Amino acid sequence: MKLEFGFGSGTQSVEVRDDRLLGVLHANRLTPGLTGEDAVRAALDAPIGAPAIEQVVHPGEKIAIVTSDITRPCPTWKILPPLLDRLYAAGVDKKDITLVFALGSHRHHTPDEQRHLAGERAWQELRCVDSDPDDCVRLGTTDAGTPVDIFRPVAEADRVICLANIEYHYFAGYSGGAKSIMPGVSTRDAIQCNHRMMVRPEAHAGKLDGNPIREDIEQAGRILGIDYIVNVVLDEHKNIVHAVAGDAVKAHRAGCAFLDTLYRKPIARRADIVLVSQGGAPKDLNLYQTQKALDNAKHAVRDGGVIIVIGSCREGLGEGVFERWIQEAAAPSDLTERVQKNFRLGGHKAAAIAMVLEHADIYLVSEMPDALVRKCFLTPFASAQAALDAAYAKLGQDATVLAMPYGGSTLPVVQP
Repeated sequence: MKLEFGFGSGTQSVEVRDDRLLGVLHANRLTPGLTGEDAVRAALDAPIGAPAIEQVVHPGEKIAIVTSDITRPCPTWKILPPLLDRLYAAGVDKKDITLVFALGSHRHHTPDEQRHLAGERAWQELRCVDSDPDDCVRLGTTDAGTPVDIFRPVAEADRVICLANIEYHYFAGYSGGAKSIMPGVSTRDAIQCNHRMMVRPEAHAGKLDGNPIREDIEQAGRILGIDYIVNVVLDEHKNIVHAVAGDAVKAHRAGCAFLDTLYRKPIARRADIVLVSQGGAPKDLNLYQTQKALDNAKHAVRDGGVIIVIGSCREGLGEGVFERWIQEAAAPSDLTERVQKNFRLGGHKAAAIAMVLEHADIYLVSEMPDALVRKCFLTPFASAQAALDAAYAKLGQDATVLAMPYGGSTLPVVQP
């Protein structure tokens, strides 16, 4: 069988024997329903755990709308028009609204990138800014000791509305909800305090209750005071297929439950070889982002197996500390030891890769130089087919294969 995987703006294809293919993990079939802006309007018509948005905002109030940066597939330009219509109908003046792109620890946008993310209407009507970790206000501290340092235009706004798409997150459980605030518009120190808990066994994809990172995120959101969220679930082609609006926790929980019906994928057993991709641009822009697909794939590969990660990574490693930790490590074990002794944001993803390497080999199909890939303790390949052929040579021609074309979204769960 011929399989195709997103790779930057193009694809990579491989041939896999039908009798050795354990499965291709795609989203489950959807019952036809509202999509796109219609889904957003329906969510705003039926908010969860909160009144209608028109009863929350008032004329003259300063409103911060926090949304995702360019490393996320959140279609802000589709969510904003229905939301702005409701805000304007409530008497809010467009000059009182600031659209904030939540960078977390990521790079700043170009003006063209901001314009693309916002959409032409919002770009013309609203003030659009990137969050700045050097311009934050201390609002308090969580029970876990995380400082709630929030980007000033968000901290000082009268109302805060958070936009995001919901997908699995490898230690926060799911994206979306209050995650737009922590780490979205927080300082690097605050993010590090939160993310240091990733080493706890309760911090993993698909877990909310009892997940120390998610609980810390949501406490930070309560300290700030998130007034509303509008979160969406996307299909494999990044189209909106569901939306939720309302309370930052209750609406988010409902969105996560819907996501599970689409992307939580039971598998009978682990495979010898797992082929995984983020699905292409923008989610495979660098190795820092592509790692998310790898972390889901680890749940599907047997000990001693091979994970073949297919991602362009045309911008290289993608984060300074991540790069520095990799450059300074002589072996993967250096990274896992280092993160336990001195957690650093960025370095945590290097350690996450190292933890996967304790159980499986990782082959990387990318646009990165071979020497850099090897420095990451990964094996470089120019094509997915060449990587698969090498995996067969290592494990035998009868090796079983599982394919995850949208590995950042699909979560394999072994259920014999």
